[in-house]
Amino acid sequence: MALIEITLPKTIAKALRLPESSPRRQQLKVLKKLLKKARFTEFGQHYRFDEILLSKHPGKKFQQIVPSHDYNSIYKEWWHKTLEGKQDICWPGKIKYYALSSGTSESASKYIPITEDLLAGNRIIMIKQLFSLRHYNNIPFGNLRKGWLMLGGSTQLQKAQGYYAGDLSGITAKKVPFWFTPFYKPGKKIAKMTDWNDKIEEIVENAPDWDISFVVGVPAWIQMCMEKIVERYKLKTIHDIWPNLSFFVHGGVSFEPYKKGFEKLLAKPLTYIETYLASEGFIAYQDRQFAKGMKLSINDHIFFEFVPFDDDNFDSEGNLLPNHSAYMIHEVEAGKDYAILLSTAAGAWRYLIGDTIRFTDVDRCEIVITGRTKHFLSLVGEHLSVDNMNRALKMAAEDLNVSIPEFTVAGIPHGTFFAHHWYVASDDHVDAEVLRGKIDQYLMELNDDYAVERKSALKEVLLDVLPEDRFLEFMKSKGKVGGQHKFPRVLKGQMLQDWQLFVSETSDVRREK
Repeated sequence: MALIEITLPKTIAKALRLPESSPRRQQLKVLKKLLKKARFTEFGQHYRFDEILLSKHPGKKFQQIVPSHDYNSIYKEWWHKTLEGKQDICWPGKIKYYALSSGTSESASKYIPITEDLLAGNRIIMIKQLFSLRHYNNIPFGNLRKGWLMLGGSTQLQKAQGYYAGDLSGITAKKVPFWFTPFYKPGKKIAKMTDWNDKIEEIVENAPDWDISFVVGVPAWIQMCMEKIVERYKLKTIHDIWPNLSFFVHGGVSFEPYKKGFEKLLAKPLTYIETYLASEGFIAYQDRQFAKGMKLSINDHIFFEFVPFDDDNFDSEGNLLPNHSAYMIHEVEAGKDYAILLSTAAGAWRYLIGDTIRFTDVDRCEIVITGRTKHFLSLVGEHLSVDNMNRALKMAAEDLNVSIPEFTVAGIPHGTFFAHHWYVASDDHVDAEVLRGKIDQYLMELNDDYAVERKSALKEVLLDVLPEDRFLEFMKSKGKVGGQHKFPRVLKGQMLQDWQLFVSETSDVRREK
């Protein structure tokens, strides 16, 4: 296999040969490594990392001494100091890079610290994922030596006093390993461009000169890019210009809503590879073909804890309650939803990332993303998750044989009671009333709480059908284009008000109730 011919740095090669051991043992080893590295930082001294390291049960001691944090609390107490140029706060040295992240709903940007240790860990996991392809059937390994189109943020980072900030994808692309440079597209010049439309145009212009085998990125933006290439060169499919295109590496959102429309652009099937790469670190990746979930990166640079996502641990707004429970990897159960706490090689300590996951295979440490702690609907106790929404919409779309690549849902007042308002994107002919009925019916089958509340305080379900480009236009209007930006599946607050105003000024809306 061509990839094996690459000479890897010794540290990476060593990491790839870590011995197998129990998940608990691997995670405790990671925790101790993190604590030792950060023991002399201001955070490490304050929370007595030395004492934790000397404990017979460092995992439990760590949970007892160190409090959990969301972004606001850790920024207010600690991370703001690093932005002021102070060193050795939560991680040794000075933080030179920050990933700008606003999740999918908040308007204010979050500054997530990025360190060389974190990036090195991310690269190790990326290489592990590539090596896992040897277990796949019918993989054209020769294509691994061809072009990789990575559609991400600009490498032209924002420069502030003493640090740089930008999308994680832009930071990662800026620091691409030398051995990967021959494969990397669109290349440093185009990757540096800050205007998303100009970047796409340059990619379209250069597309005939590239032999692309991998595309990497968020499904909506990859699909839009390929559509523009097909349109520009009057092609039947993207394979007319990139005949060796074989792999699509995606993450961040469920791919199922996009799959039907995406595959209209293909002449032959692709191998889909799911990843879970967040600004805070490379959390999980699909390491075997047809796996239901992704394998957590438990023996690298992240220590995981899992908080049951229920009313005992979270309030109605998705905030952690003070006396919440947190479990280590060996204490979790399959089939339950958990919020993740991360401790990382960038100075995030017991940090609530905001995603919810479910274990599909506890022994293999495989998970699926089920939603966000603040992206769920529970106006009256219906406890509707993004996973419920994805599954109901997928089943309804399959029944009607239509493509629905985007959607969002809002909870709204309805008289003296409440309603759910769905907005779905489709360029197919859709009977909106039939679709509304099917989504409602499937949700009642998937979620008992929803079924109960539909007979009580949740009095109505509304549904609007819009062209797909309306969703992309709204994201552009908010400055959330390309890279890691995804359309929020649940709208609340100011973002909901902005969306409602945008829709009211947009034609081609079909509404049913």
